[in-house]
Amino acid sequence: ANASLPFRLAVTLEAILHISSGDSYREYCIVHNHSWTPLSETLDDAVQYPLVNWTSTLLCNASGILPDLVKGKALVVTRGECDFSQKALVAQSLGAKTLLIASNEDLTTPSANDSEYAKVNISLALMRYRDFLEARQAFGEGMQVKLYAPPYSKIDPSIAVILLIAVVTVTLGGYWSGAYESGVADTEGGDNKADSGQLSLYSPLKVVIFVAMMCGMLVLMYYFYYVLVYIIIAIFCLASASALFSCIDAVLEKIGCGTLSFSVRNWNFSVRSILLAAVCISITVVWAVYRNEDRWIWILQDLLGIAFCLNFMKTISLSNFKICVILLSLLLVYDVFFVFITPFFTKNGVSIMVQVALGPDASGEKLPVVMRVPRFSAWAQNLCGMQFSILGYGDIIVPGLLVAYCSRFDVWIKSSKKIYFVSCCIAYLLGMLLTFAVMLLSGMGQPALLYLVPFTVITSAVVAGCRGEMKMFWAGTTYEVRQAEKIQCFDSCSYVLSAFKQSSPCFCDS
Repeated sequence: ANASLPFRLAVTLEAILHISSGDSYREYCIVHNHSWTPLSETLDDAVQYPLVNWTSTLLCNASGILPDLVKGKALVVTRGECDFSQKALVAQSLGAKTLLIASNEDLTTPSANDSEYAKVNISLALMRYRDFLEARQAFGEGMQVKLYAPPYSKIDPSIAVILLIAVVTVTLGGYWSGAYESGVADTEGGDNKADSGQLSLYSPLKVVIFVAMMCGMLVLMYYFYYVLVYIIIAIFCLASASALFSCIDAVLEKIGCGTLSFSVRNWNFSVRSILLAAVCISITVVWAVYRNEDRWIWILQDLLGIAFCLNFMKTISLSNFKICVILLSLLLVYDVFFVFITPFFTKNGVSIMVQVALGPDASGEKLPVVMRVPRFSAWAQNLCGMQFSILGYGDIIVPGLLVAYCSRFDVWIKSSKKIYFVSCCIAYLLGMLLTFAVMLLSGMGQPALLYLVPFTVITSAVVAGCRGEMKMFWAGTTYEVRQAEKIQCFDSCSYVLSAFKQSSPCFCDS
């Protein structure tokens, strides 16, 4: 549910190791600590040193190493046995200018006691041992190295991409819901919704039960994550493949793409549907197989997520504004509670929402419940592990249900300007802009519904109030809207007839 949450703190701990030999070069992830000697912020400002390979030693003492071999050079050794400060002091005593510690373990920030930092005057960083082996295989022993740490920027173009995805998805979902309602009204007279393919939420009690089930599911995910995550992934694969099929099929139908059909034993098959189903299933299978490959799989996850949100907004309809207010208000409280309150009850001080959305293990399975876009400016951080700006599906679907209701209401009242739909879309955009602004100013992820719900609900209510249609807007559904219109018709008709002292009956059924 967080609007945008970096996987790491904004303090730059990741840096870049630039290894070159002649005109060829490669760059690798390193992790350093600002408390040691700071690194240059750009490659041009960084000093280049020849790299000496001493990975056969742990460098806990200077025995066996001639100072002339490492003086004025960068030294790479293996992690283990003694602490970082001891290795750094030994390297410094030998005349080395930079110490790289190759690690077979996860990269952690090299730290020491406060009194040790001032004693070390050389650069120190950790690198992956497999990266060193790859570089040695590519360049041999004649490697030159530079270490630099580009500054971490809070403002990243990925935020604009996330904003675009959210606004476009909500707008298209609302438009689709309205177009679907218009088609149902034309073919069925608007009175029979049972066979229209939409599921309608009309009972406040069902809404409360639905939100309570969401709370229970989130808590279960927190305690049984490693079991339930695979169930959620399987459900997502089925739902997103079906949703992608529905979305593409609707587009093909809209542009008038013809289809061929054939029959087998009285069963009719559409060639277009078969091919489309094969494509959608293939995309979903590729995502499922490579879902943990961060470098590119986010594209497929966002594609499937957009289709899932669009189909959800078209399929699930809220019957009236009252249900919209109840549902969105409860989910706002749900969002704020699990983001801001639960950190006081968890052992590590991280909210349940964040731990479930991102996973308890950064390198393990993650729930497919967020839109993800890589942080384009986090070059050093992306070398160590892809950094993403994220937006939960709920921050699109929940306000999107209200946008969809406004779109359907425009159909019911035959509004040619789509005043409710357009106003609610603009309110959603402004709510998202405020969400990102607060996130950037506070430096932490935000529960987006805290801003989106007030913006969309209040805007919709103001539009209905200004147009004198709050009674119809609150009641909702085509039948209730028609009943309200009929009452208004009789009132207006009776007033006109009484003014002209006529006794003719009023006809308000058409």
